[in-house]
Amino acid sequence: MSLFSISNAHLAFGHVALLDGADFSLESGERVGLIGRNGAGKSSLLKIVAGDAKPDDGLISRQQNLTTVYVPQEPTFDPEATVFDIVASGLGETRNLLQQFDEVAHLLGEPEHEHDHEALLSRMNTLQSQLDSLDAWQWQSRVETTLHQLKLDGDVKAGALSGGLQKRLALARALVARPDALLLDEPTNHLDFDSIRWLEELMMSFSGSLFFITHDRSFLDRVATRIVDLDRGKLLSYPGNFTAYQERKALQLEVEMVEQAKFDKLLAQEEVWIRKGVEARRTRSVSRIERLQKMRSDSAARRNVQGNVKLDVSQGERSGKIVAELTDVSKSYGDRVIVDNFSATIMRGDKVGLVGQNGAGKTTLLKLILGQLEPDGGKVRTGTNLEVAYFDQMRAQLDPERSLADTIAPGSDWIEIAGNRKHVMSYLGDFLFSPERARSPVRSLSGGERNRLLLARLFARPANVLVLDEPTNDLDIPTLELLEELLTDYDGTVLLVSHDRAFLDNVVTSVIAAEGDGKWREYVGGFSDWQVQKARSDELARAAVSASNAAAASAAGKGGSKDSSAGRNAQRSVKLSFKEQRELESLPVQIAALENEQKEIAGKLGDGSLFSKDAKAAQRLTERNSEIDAALIGALERWEQLEAKTAGKAS
Repeated sequence: MSLFSISNAHLAFGHVALLDGADFSLESGERVGLIGRNGAGKSSLLKIVAGDAKPDDGLISRQQNLTTVYVPQEPTFDPEATVFDIVASGLGETRNLLQQFDEVAHLLGEPEHEHDHEALLSRMNTLQSQLDSLDAWQWQSRVETTLHQLKLDGDVKAGALSGGLQKRLALARALVARPDALLLDEPTNHLDFDSIRWLEELMMSFSGSLFFITHDRSFLDRVATRIVDLDRGKLLSYPGNFTAYQERKALQLEVEMVEQAKFDKLLAQEEVWIRKGVEARRTRSVSRIERLQKMRSDSAARRNVQGNVKLDVSQGERSGKIVAELTDVSKSYGDRVIVDNFSATIMRGDKVGLVGQNGAGKTTLLKLILGQLEPDGGKVRTGTNLEVAYFDQMRAQLDPERSLADTIAPGSDWIEIAGNRKHVMSYLGDFLFSPERARSPVRSLSGGERNRLLLARLFARPANVLVLDEPTNDLDIPTLELLEELLTDYDGTVLLVSHDRAFLDNVVTSVIAAEGDGKWREYVGGFSDWQVQKARSDELARAAVSASNAAAASAAGKGGSKDSSAGRNAQRSVKLSFKEQRELESLPVQIAALENEQKEIAGKLGDGSLFSKDAKAAQRLTERNSEIDAALIGALERWEQLEAKTAGKAS
């Protein structure tokens, strides 16, 4: 049985139908990625599943006692509240029941309530049963375990957390409730690579169902077992990950285009026939006229595929061959080193990605490259004839009170793009803004629409250097893919800051990566190439350290080695009991076995086909995966305890 299903759903805002007879169901244990164009109604559907909104029409079926938790795109918290209290607030119903239990227990102890003794006892038994079923007696332990799992400090105040940690806090508050279905709206926005990878692992080990909106194609590929595409008011389901969806969607659109072309040709022929002279009208059949009327109705009701954004860059004159040359550049703020002795040369036509954790200093390095910031040490030489267009991730360049048209062409109805004069309304139409929207203020736009407007403004300026700071946030996948094509074909230089791994792979020719303590290093290729080269470099560094340690041990002499080994064994026999010693020796084997079993389960559940073939088997594997998580945490904690005990005695 489905956890949640909706049939023949209708939802409209004004004249726009977001859901038009849509059907959807969420099965137990599956991970569903919801995709669609900006403004298609994805967030509205998520809120309907969460129970926070209702469709205009449609039949909703929800499993009895289903618990869902919705994590919005931009969670907000009381800045003065502690992390522990915020996470504990996720146990709202549980804590409410505990409070009621305490109140009843207090009343039972008061003499004036002796006549209500039986009723109070009955109420207490009911509450106790409910609390037992919710495992509520250990609520503090549940909160602490969740904090440990998500690596959060319970004593810190929410206002002191970064944007990435606030996203983690929102997840902790959701997960502590142990929901049957977890609903996430753009969970990867503003997260760095390490946080996204951590989130992927967390979501793949989640034992409940997952329904999430994202435009991160790599995240969809790794996490989703099914893709649901909200397309022209319908919800179309595709088993498997995003790559599998792309192949099937392309074939479906080809078939749809052929069928529509046949339909349009037949309709045109019938329209010619019905308009013929008197002789044709005498011989026409009633059924043929009825068919024509139905075809006219179907044609009027048909919702064609929404056109794509038309991107074109107004290129400036060619810059000099060298765009920027950095020699032993350093920059610090107080005691914090942002850039330490970095050298690089950026040539005309290079497409460079700047990557690193949030707060690593990517924006600072960008400003140094462009000559907008003076280094503390070293030298920066910028090239000649640079015309820079800057995309700001905070959208600070947009005046919320200005109209879209005035934002693109202040005081004029015309702009010049790539040497061609174009009306501003036509240009905004290329970015899917209707004439009515073009006259609206910027503040009326959604996040994705603001990004589209900023791209329109950016590409209307002549430039030979494009600086893009997180341009992919809130953009839908078709626009992302088109932007990739544009930047790949662009003759100028591109400096790109992004956490979208697929976008980096498809656009950049080199990566400048933050390696900690102000160190930056350049790698040839895209994101995946950087990952491979970085892993190889780290492995070589570890091998060098091991070789150095081995050489030092050898120099110390064989006898000393034996003596120290014997000493360690003697110490351990004193520190641990025989049973503890055996337990310590067996723990690595247990952990390895659990990890191997978890990998096998991930492989079986990975492509999502098991959920449709054998839902019960998929559910068993999902539950087992959750059990392994708990067992691994217990085994690792026990290993740390025994090792700590050994270390403590040795000291």
